[in-house]
Amino acid sequence: MFLKILSIWRPEAFHGVPKDGSFFEGWFFKLVDAGRRQVLAVIPGIFFGKDPADTHAFIQVLDGTNHVSTYLRYPVSDFRASRKTLQLTVGPNRFGKEFMDLDIRSADRSVRGRLEFFSLTAWRSRPWSPGVMGWYAFVPFMECSHGVVSLDHQIHGSLSLDGRSILFDGGRGYIEKDWGRSFPRDYVWIQSNHFEQTGASLMASVARIPWLGGAFRGFIIGLRANGRLFRFATYTGASMRRLHVSDKMVEIEVSDCRHRLEIRVDRTDTGILHAPYSSAMVSRIAESLGSRVDVRLFKKSNGETLFHGAGEPAGMDLHGNVETIET
Repeated sequence: MFLKILSIWRPEAFHGVPKDGSFFEGWFFKLVDAGRRQVLAVIPGIFFGKDPADTHAFIQVLDGTNHVSTYLRYPVSDFRASRKTLQLTVGPNRFGKEFMDLDIRSADRSVRGRLEFFSLTAWRSRPWSPGVMGWYAFVPFMECSHGVVSLDHQIHGSLSLDGRSILFDGGRGYIEKDWGRSFPRDYVWIQSNHFEQTGASLMASVARIPWLGGAFRGFIIGLRANGRLFRFATYTGASMRRLHVSDKMVEIEVSDCRHRLEIRVDRTDTGILHAPYSSAMVSRIAESLGSRVDVRLFKKSNGETLFHGAGEPAGMDLHGNVETIET
């Protein structure tokens, strides 16, 4: 019980085996080389299904350059994770906050090598606001919880991808975490830490949140720019003025009492992401790792532009009936 309560302030750690029902945990490692030519995402995790036959550990490899997705299942006995920090093992593969050791060998994918992560940029946690979830982290019946381990960091090392060596020295990475019963039925997710301004990064998530028999539109957006983190979220009192989705782009506009933020993503070719829904891992999420996002931050009192930048490559997920979360 003590570790369960303490995990509220440790979103990156393993939350433990559920007593009953479906449950999942997944860690998302995004990797971009210095030349921005190679974009990969590696997602280790575990899924507990209502049917024991569905329960398994997994690793997903998303190749954003070639739009190829690979999903590998492992027995639960091959999964080990710490309840105190980000430290987990899936088969011969090891993951931590500051490293990744990969030894993936399958009929259709081979990924081997070691990467190290430096100068991690955390989303600051406060006693009353544990990370990106804010006070919602204290709500025990949330369908899906989210955590950001590092908004931006440096990468050192190399990987062999299907026999081809990829050098990541000087590249940049991003790490986040999701856990709960199911991914949201309808949601949009956007992320980039490749802007002209060094250290700038963006994470934005808008979703339909089940709540006490009904549902509401919740959002969490963090823009790190000019050496500070600008937070716009349902729990901060910010409001969403616009959410528009078309075949070519996604547009979001939010504001609070001091600032207004505009986000526009140009949609590109997508790969397929496996995600937990109901009682199974389903391959139906359209994910892009090579989109382009344009971000503008304004001072609300006089309209002064505080930040304007284009992030490329940018990650974007879009799923479900977006009409249910549009304004």
